Amino acid sequence: MRTLQDWVVRPQLRNVPGVTEVNTIGGYARQIHITPDPARLVALGFTLDEVANAVEANNRNIGAGYIERNGQQFLVRVPGQVDDIAQIGAIVLDRREGVPIRVRDVAQVGEGRELRTGAATQDGTEVVLGTVFMLVGANSRTVSQAAAERLKVANASLPAGVQAVPVYDRTALVDRTIVTVAKNLIEGALLVIVVLFLLLGNVRAALITAAVIPLAMLFTLTGMVRGGVSGNLMSLGALDFGLIVDGAVIIVENCLRRFGEAQLRLGRVLERDERFELTADATAEVIRPSLFGLGIITAVYLPVFALTGIEGKMFHPMAITVVLALSGAMLLSLTFVPAAIALLLGGKVAEHENRAMRWARGVYAPLLDRALRHGRWIGIAALATVALCTVLATRLGSEFIPNLDEGDVALHALRIPGTSLEQAITMQSTLEKRIKQFPEVAHVFGKLGTAEVATDPMPPSVADTFLIMHPRDRWPDPRKPKAQLLAEIEEAVKQLPGNNYEFTQPIQMRMNELISGVRADVAIKVYGDDLDTLVKVGQRVQQIASSVPGAADVSLEQATGLPMLAVVPDRAALAGYGLNPGVVQDTVAAAVGGQEAGQLFEGDRRFDIVVRLPEGLRQDPAALADLPIPLRGDGERGDVDESSRAAGWRSGEPTTVPLREVANIETVLGPNQINREDGKRRIVITANVRDRDLGSFVTEVQQRVQAEVALPTGYWIGYGGTFEQLISAGQRLAWVVPGTLLLIFALLYWSFGSLRDAVVVFSGVPLALTGGVVALAMRGLALSISAGVGFIALSGVAVLNGLVMIAFIRGLRADGMPLEQALREGALSRLRPVLMTALVAALGFVPMAFNVGAGAEVQRPLATVVIGGIVSSTLLTLLVLPVLYRWLHRARPGRRAPKAVG
Repeated sequence: MRTLQDWVVRPQLRNVPGVTEVNTIGGYARQIHITPDPARLVALGFTLDEVANAVEANNRNIGAGYIERNGQQFLVRVPGQVDDIAQIGAIVLDRREGVPIRVRDVAQVGEGRELRTGAATQDGTEVVLGTVFMLVGANSRTVSQAAAERLKVANASLPAGVQAVPVYDRTALVDRTIVTVAKNLIEGALLVIVVLFLLLGNVRAALITAAVIPLAMLFTLTGMVRGGVSGNLMSLGALDFGLIVDGAVIIVENCLRRFGEAQLRLGRVLERDERFELTADATAEVIRPSLFGLGIITAVYLPVFALTGIEGKMFHPMAITVVLALSGAMLLSLTFVPAAIALLLGGKVAEHENRAMRWARGVYAPLLDRALRHGRWIGIAALATVALCTVLATRLGSEFIPNLDEGDVALHALRIPGTSLEQAITMQSTLEKRIKQFPEVAHVFGKLGTAEVATDPMPPSVADTFLIMHPRDRWPDPRKPKAQLLAEIEEAVKQLPGNNYEFTQPIQMRMNELISGVRADVAIKVYGDDLDTLVKVGQRVQQIASSVPGAADVSLEQATGLPMLAVVPDRAALAGYGLNPGVVQDTVAAAVGGQEAGQLFEGDRRFDIVVRLPEGLRQDPAALADLPIPLRGDGERGDVDESSRAAGWRSGEPTTVPLREVANIETVLGPNQINREDGKRRIVITANVRDRDLGSFVTEVQQRVQAEVALPTGYWIGYGGTFEQLISAGQRLAWVVPGTLLLIFALLYWSFGSLRDAVVVFSGVPLALTGGVVALAMRGLALSISAGVGFIALSGVAVLNGLVMIAFIRGLRADGMPLEQALREGALSRLRPVLMTALVAALGFVPMAFNVGAGAEVQRPLATVVIGGIVSSTLLTLLVLPVLYRWLHRARPGRRAPKAVG
């Protein structure tokens, strides 16, 4: 099967666009083995090296340039490759008394297997596993689908009874997350449209506003295609159709109000020219604050591009799509929406509000009056809320990014160092058969040790096991929590002796390894010089980490305990024979590991020719001790020249010495692995975190380790894993968020030309952030990069309604209306657009916040923050903002009424 994989399946898959490598593990790579008999070698005076050199010299093609004759050019070629095993055996090593001595006279020649360093299993049976590697920048879904199609073609080339089947394809996860995103977008759009119909009270106006959604989406998709941004969980996950229509809602609502007032005043339906003129006036009243509001929301996403590393890779596509969508919405608000209103909004327009708005106005009016009467207490309550939520935010806990439930499970199995590959395969097969007993598991496959290309080097005692689950609808109990299933599997596999396990997920495991070099959430690294000291300190740290609540799969790197057969050259004995240690090293390496002696070609297939001891002698230390070491030579490699060899053979003088006379063979325990980081030895304790946030877990571990572990001089402890990314991203957000707030304030000042009014509207940001914090706490979510991006987005959303209301109040005051009357009239007049923009923005995120599909975990904190923040910022806009505006604009001698913004 390995030959079929190497020469039939693999070449076809490597030709798939976007594929850079197909790495193979498992099975046996075919070789041609020449296995000399040591006794025959000694009797005839040959060495392993001489046999290998003779085969290599008799198995090559030579090009000798070209000649010209009669106007033609002829290439000169001297072929000398062997065609089959028989020709290898017939190669002459030497001639003794006229009789040729051939390879077959001192060795067996036949087919053999490569000394493998890894294996693969599935459902308890050995298999050959190929892993397809993708080019950097390629689309994983496209490449995976193309590879799957090519695999079907490759199957037609395989003999009967052999089949190549995909065992893991992350396209399935990508498809599930896309389904989640599509569901969120569709449900969000439907909720937004329902709110538009309910609160606008006009079917045609609602349809015009709703039409912005598909048009803006078309604009977004066009920009994504042009910019090479693929549609996925992150790029489309943060689109909120409520935010997209906010600008249109403000314009449509104001036009409806002005149309109703005009029809009531005139007592008739408006003519076309009148509609056009009135639409222009109504749009002009709100277009500046509307566009500035959308512009601010768009602008707050720009600092997201300052994120780097993993968080940058994740959130840059989201920022691009949101900016594209909002830019399209602004363009449509300037062009399509006013034109559609003027053209399509003919006939009678209701001059009264619907029942829902009349009820809302009846509730809001007395609350507004009470707030204006008790402005001082309203301000104190707002400040207290911000202070309390600031304290609450420090207790939420933190994590880098919420773990996405991939559906499948990865299990890292650790066995005793020195476990042979065959023994590890037996243990792995038992493990897989035990896991396969769970009906929720579709199949189990694993890879042990190191593959052909060492992209993921591991000793044979370590295995990556992948549990591919059935879809939930095929589980005996579809409502069974995955955590419960994992607990049951963990309990079952712990009953198997000789294994330790770390549970994670396939992609999560690889991401952790790529980010920090470990496969777990947290890595505690102990640095120092002496390996034994590092192990002792590591064991103490492991005990502490295991006792911290939330710790799971805590393990210490297997640094020692690897059994070795050490062949130690005896320098004194070697000097007596005139040899050096290199002779012993080269001979032992060739005898046990094998020495390549060319290749045998069969068509386009080629197989290595290897000289080494017979398998029975390789495994026998006593036979190894009798290995002949050449005596006379060039002083470097111990090679015996032809005349010396022939003379020694004729005279009966020994030309070799047994290995046991020039080296000591002993079994010792050596280091299993020695890892260095920044030029210093280090050992790692890894842990996963369950049922607790990452940040508080690491903080507690750090405090306990610092208090309970005494480090020798020259030793220190560092922390890694995804925790490193959390710290890095937090440091970057520490200046990105203030920069975002400063940008918002600058835009507000540019819009109003008034520092006081900019302060009034900007005050909506702190209260909006408090709503986001409370929402996270109510849902038990930790602060994460996803939530941080939600707070950045919320900062822009929070000022939209305040911007529109203050602009309207300024307009009323510019017309000569007293401050108190302008505040009440402006607040009540803007109630409908404020509620509509808040509702559509919040409801657009509701599916994202409460969906339980694949990938919802990553979107949930962002959506939760925005919904909670919109609720609190709406309360601010309706109650606190008028109070703050009156406090900053109380009549003073010489102060003039502000200019209208429009």
